[in-house]
Amino acid sequence: MQPYDVIILGAGAAGMFCAIEAGRRGRRVALIDHAKAPGEKIRISGGGRCNFTNLDIRPERFLSQNPRFARSALSRYTQHDFIARVNAAGIAWHEKTLGQLFCDGSAREIIAMLCKDMAEAGVDLKLATRIEEVQHSDGFSVRTSAGELRAPKLVVATGGKSIPKMGASGLGYQLATRFGLELTETRPALVPLTFTSEQLDEMKPLAGLSVSASVRYGRIAFREGLLFTHRGLSGPSILQISSYWREGEEIDIDLAPDVDIAATLAAEKQLRGRQSLSVALSAHLPEKLARQIVARSGLAGNLADQPKAKLQALAQDVSGWRVRPVGTEGYRTAEVTLGGVDTRGLDARTMETRHLPGLHFIGEVVDVTGWLGGYNFQWAWSSGWVAGQAV
Repeated sequence: MQPYDVIILGAGAAGMFCAIEAGRRGRRVALIDHAKAPGEKIRISGGGRCNFTNLDIRPERFLSQNPRFARSALSRYTQHDFIARVNAAGIAWHEKTLGQLFCDGSAREIIAMLCKDMAEAGVDLKLATRIEEVQHSDGFSVRTSAGELRAPKLVVATGGKSIPKMGASGLGYQLATRFGLELTETRPALVPLTFTSEQLDEMKPLAGLSVSASVRYGRIAFREGLLFTHRGLSGPSILQISSYWREGEEIDIDLAPDVDIAATLAAEKQLRGRQSLSVALSAHLPEKLARQIVARSGLAGNLADQPKAKLQALAQDVSGWRVRPVGTEGYRTAEVTLGGVDTRGLDARTMETRHLPGLHFIGEVVDVTGWLGGYNFQWAWSSGWVAGQAV
């Protein structure tokens, strides 16, 4: 049995980054994953270009029952640190929008950079290897399909439940429970919202249509793209709000956040009263959406035919559209898992469990979930880096 200093479970973003840092510190590292290739979520992210971080990382843009927990890791290894590493690897990148950074080429460049760094750091990467049992007794033993490994340190970087077709499972949560850690509620996050069949009858004809919208739930709002689909609503603004939304609650949508629709309709009535309602709205909305909103209002005739109250009600259908989702598309399409290993059981400086020295949890398996736009990758880099300095 080959001895190791640290065993890392999961060759995703966090696991690979931790392995690199530990290996660079002279640790003998074994990195285990069931997949045939490392970094599968990196490969598919950002439409294949990997939204690897964000220029505007802020701790308050991460959800957790302990909002302050992520501060230490994010401040010790920042987005600028990772950007410097990308630059040193000669990977070209660009800012797309809202500080989101993407590879000019392929996400595979990020994976290749990490694999090169792991090889240089002497990491023993064991792919297509199934984890069968993990035990603790005078160190950690991991029984796998390729044999048993032992080490005094164990890092769990197995991710969450999102995208099960890529092999996501609840293994990390099972290990946390086995070793005495508490879990917070887990649920799909950054995920499209679904609706009743009656609501879908209105949305399906608009499938493929996108608008820039402001979507609000309580005091949190996101102003980004909204996409109508055959299954409901998606797009960045919807994915963002899904992390905050709870079943049974409504969300408010402004389909034209740059325009005072009520004032515009009133002015158009004075200037071009013979104009149809749908034509007036289509100056600010896609024509198909404008026609549907008018049809849903039950109004008929031209602008001049409408009393002020009716036009204000029509404007409210645009600027204050209230919908009540019935659910989400679930882990099948969720980009991340909200919740996870309760941070009260972890040391924020090292990601080590407080009651069992040598055991660390990093990345998505922990109750830290970022906004859409590179935040969750940065959490992977940062939490992996601090654990890599400690094991």
